Amino acid sequence: MTDARTAILGRLRAGGGEGPLPPLDTAVMERRQWDPAERVGRLRRGMEAVHTEFLDATPSDWPAVVRAFCDREALPNLLFGPTSEAGAALTAAWPTGGTQLLPYDRPVEAFKEELFTTVAAGFTGTVGGVAETGGLLLMPGPAEPRLLSLVPPIHLALLRASTLQDSLWHAVKALGWGRSLPPNALLISGPSKTADIEQTLAYGVHGPKRLIVVLVDDLA
Repeated sequence: MTDARTAILGRLRAGGGEGPLPPLDTAVMERRQWDPAERVGRLRRGMEAVHTEFLDATPSDWPAVVRAFCDREALPNLLFGPTSEAGAALTAAWPTGGTQLLPYDRPVEAFKEELFTTVAAGFTGTVGGVAETGGLLLMPGPAEPRLLSLVPPIHLALLRASTLQDSLWHAVKALGWGRSLPPNALLISGPSKTADIEQTLAYGVHGPKRLIVVLVDDLA
């Protein structure tokens, strides 16, 4: 063991680090609260700043809003979870012709090539959003597998305004994640992006190139 390493480890051991953590000051986090309309505005401003796009909808017309977007973009297909609540509603309202609904109802091994080469867009629901920082909360599972939101070049996400939380702390508390974390959870703030050594920003390298939030106004 080198002298430098010995010295570093010695300082760490001498520093202790054992014992209970100090109590969490939840009062500070509780104060970060806004009215429902302000939550929507904060989330939207935060996500639009990182190139997220929004489609405004109502509880009754959101499937038509999704379809209109697909028609404008001339998307050949839209991958979705047919057994999810949002997926069932989308199926019931989807007209024939135009963009084809593709059910994600097979193991990924059975349609891997199709998923990675021919799927134009993926559609998912959300379990909420974070107003403070701007982000969507997804909880992938059998009804909506994780790849549904990560692989297609366009991700359409259904977000109900009533499910917005003030902060991530409020979201964890409201969803019960403080007691038991879900097997899989995603916090998404915008489309996939990365930068090279020259800081040239590129979108879609590690995931969707576009994130489209279908924002349902259900606050009335």
